[in-house]
Amino acid sequence: MLCDEFLQAKCYVGSIRYVSICLRDGDQPILSPRLRIGLGQVAPGLHHHGYFFFMDRHVDVHHRHHFSGDDRYAVGTADERKEYIGMEDFTAENSIVRKIWGRPDSVLFVFAGSAAEFALNKAVDWLYFTGRLPADPLGRLFSTVTYARKIIFSPMDKANYYIDQITAIHKGVEKNRGVQIPDWAYRDVLFMLIWYSIHAYETLYEKLTPEEKEEVFDVFYRVGERMELKDLPQNYQQWQQAHKAHLKDDLVCSKFTADLYHQYKKHLGPVRYFLLKRVQAMLAPKRVKRMLALPTPGIVAVLLVGYKVSRSLGVGNWLIESLLPMQYKAQVNQIRIQ
Repeated sequence: MLCDEFLQAKCYVGSIRYVSICLRDGDQPILSPRLRIGLGQVAPGLHHHGYFFFMDRHVDVHHRHHFSGDDRYAVGTADERKEYIGMEDFTAENSIVRKIWGRPDSVLFVFAGSAAEFALNKAVDWLYFTGRLPADPLGRLFSTVTYARKIIFSPMDKANYYIDQITAIHKGVEKNRGVQIPDWAYRDVLFMLIWYSIHAYETLYEKLTPEEKEEVFDVFYRVGERMELKDLPQNYQQWQQAHKAHLKDDLVCSKFTADLYHQYKKHLGPVRYFLLKRVQAMLAPKRVKRMLALPTPGIVAVLLVGYKVSRSLGVGNWLIESLLPMQYKAQVNQIRIQ
């Protein structure tokens, strides 16, 4: 009979990311004390005994034990784990992240804000190396948004597949260029998605609670963890400090910045470009606003008030219609809370 004993649980605002455990089979230790197991991860060593240890937040599995809210762990056979992984979603059905990424307007604002930081990032030359970004900057940004949504709304196994696919694509680019993409460049993209997820939703809807911000952080933290990125912050508070360092160290105005904004204007047209820069001014961190010399929101702030009123009346689609060229409207209009 397999016995289990928890020695320590590390919590962040009521959300358990990993536990330290000691598992014994009778008097015989199977795992060393204080081995850390993350959500959805498997403890090494147990497979020699025909068992796996794994954790999740909201799925009932064999031999479960409740230790904090809806968080659960499970010890089971390989077949049980296979069934478990197939059932578990990467984000909970009632997650604030699903709410953010399931609404066309908030996704559109994430897209708009990200366009600003993409232009400033020191690693943007990697996107120029493939030629995709200057040729179709909106399409390239949409692909980032599309992958993020696939991960957020997928079961755990599919989400991990999409993350691994992203990693494999970038490994191919590294091979072609003969240089490795630095970890900080991957972290910057995750940081960008965390910032704009929070600020897009707060600009369009309401302020997030500390717990909800932690949840947004946790989702993209787990993406980075799956990609085996180094030096990831461990909670939202640590992320805030790391994000400040990113803004200071990893952004620069370059020839790519000027070219990207030229491409934005070319692909959007003058009216949408005018709106884009003012939406970015509402969302971007102060340093980004200064570096890009973004104008004040001006009339867009007034339009946003009108949009919120029209949205409450069920006629708010005009914001999406006004900000995107025709070829991208279908993609955004397909976005719904799943």
